[in-house]
Amino acid sequence: MSTPGVRLPILVSFYETYLADQDTAQFLRHVQQYYTQGTLQRLAEHPAPQIRRAAVLALGLLGDYEANATMGRALHDDDRTVRMLAENGIRSVWRRAGTPKQQELLAVIVRLNESRRYQEAAQRASQLIAEAPWLAEAWNQRAIARFGMEDYAGAIEDCHQTLELNPYHFAAATGMGHAYLRLNNPRSALESFRRALKLNPSLEAVRCQVVRLSRLIEGK
Repeated sequence: MSTPGVRLPILVSFYETYLADQDTAQFLRHVQQYYTQGTLQRLAEHPAPQIRRAAVLALGLLGDYEANATMGRALHDDDRTVRMLAENGIRSVWRRAGTPKQQELLAVIVRLNESRRYQEAAQRASQLIAEAPWLAEAWNQRAIARFGMEDYAGAIEDCHQTLELNPYHFAAATGMGHAYLRLNNPRSALESFRRALKLNPSLEAVRCQVVRLSRLIEGK
């Protein structure tokens, strides 16, 4: 591993090469050769934006759940590119919790939800929750499935549990807001959307919901 004085320009060089050729595999090989996850997490808060961009990109591509808090803070970065990389990458980080077998099952559940096979997704998610109740993304995926089956109260319960386990999960807060809207509870929806926006200020669609509901409820 290179010395601290050499690491920073090397990381930037890897990042700039990636921007030029979009070779993700090569970028990851180089990063893994020179950096630990702990070092990348520290560099994600470096004063130089280009270094933060490189570190956040790398964490999003290969970081495990230990990087969650770092990525969550990066959602508030002054640099727009860092924020975008963090929003894209943190979703992958959420899915890298648990054992390899649990991650495989979680990936199956995600695909089932994407295919709108909600009942099967909910069943698989319940199995995973029974095995690993601390796995926040399992609760979130079951919330998605329940929402798809129009079980909005159940979706809200699962979103609450997701946020208890992972306080950076802006997607769960957003989903909870939409579920409250389906239950004709705009006040709770507004509270949920505000929570999501506090976690991730770049959610423009959520910001529009906050403005709309604020005018409706509070006359603002």
